[in-house]
Amino acid sequence: MATFKAIRIDKADKGTTAQLAQFDEAELMDGDVTVRVEWSTLNYKDGLALTGKAPVVRRFPMIAGIDFAGTVEQSSHPQWKAGDKVVCTGWGMGETHLGAYAEKARVKGDWLVALPQGLSARDAMAIGTAGFTAMLSVLALEKHGISPKSGPVVVTGAAGGVGSVATAVLSKLGYHVIASTGRAAEADYLKHLGAAEVIDRSELSGPAKPLAKERWAGGVDSVGSTTLANLLSMTKYGGAIAACGLAAGMDLPSSVAPFILRGVCLLGIDSVMCPIEPRKAAWQRLASDLDRTKLAEITKEISLSEVSEWGAKILAGEVRGRVVVKIV
Repeated sequence: MATFKAIRIDKADKGTTAQLAQFDEAELMDGDVTVRVEWSTLNYKDGLALTGKAPVVRRFPMIAGIDFAGTVEQSSHPQWKAGDKVVCTGWGMGETHLGAYAEKARVKGDWLVALPQGLSARDAMAIGTAGFTAMLSVLALEKHGISPKSGPVVVTGAAGGVGSVATAVLSKLGYHVIASTGRAAEADYLKHLGAAEVIDRSELSGPAKPLAKERWAGGVDSVGSTTLANLLSMTKYGGAIAACGLAAGMDLPSSVAPFILRGVCLLGIDSVMCPIEPRKAAWQRLASDLDRTKLAEITKEISLSEVSEWGAKILAGEVRGRVVVKIV
């Protein structure tokens, strides 16, 4: 096809515009693999890009969308051939490289991971960057030595994409999960995912003490700012918090007390430029450690034409679980 459908972001007099449009295939960027995109998903970063609420997009025009699953159409990369089922997340897609909300994508073959056996392309995007980030966080906690025997673990922003998958995975692995959310109505949803306790985010929103009562051995935080500072102050001796998001801000109003008096570790999680081997490991673990039934229950499907509307919803905190985008 000479042109294909895509969510195109352009610079405007005030901010940016995002709309479903025809995109010329000749405008695709350099890459050695062309993929027919079948599914994508909606992440918090996608919401920022679609609405222009943060300077996520670094070139114009841009095709939005930071992850996709689909089928290879053409390849000059030795690892991939036409017909291969692949997943791609991060690497600057939707930011500096034309992204995933489109019928076609051209990327570097080194960015791709084979669709894990047992996962459909739709499943992979129900997981998406959010679920992939959650699993990277779990792997980091495990590498630090945190296990179900270590004690409870906390998950913040638990009703969101990262939080939902983290809650489901950690509970399946046998952890006592304390889910923090600002939406009291989601308590039953979180308990169904496996949360043993649900706490209101207000418990973590006040000014953080240098050290507070020890409550958990580890945690997954997608919120940042004061919430992360409180998590650290309440982490048990030798524990660790995996930080993977900044929904509440990029600041960290904390002190060194948890680090030098309790030996707490802050584990930084980056899913964008994560090397390929950890990517493969995370996807294999997602295929085995995430209850597929629960994944289906937390997933809503939308069309490409609905993406902009849902981008605003995710920023407003109105999205629960995961949203998959049907491209074709």
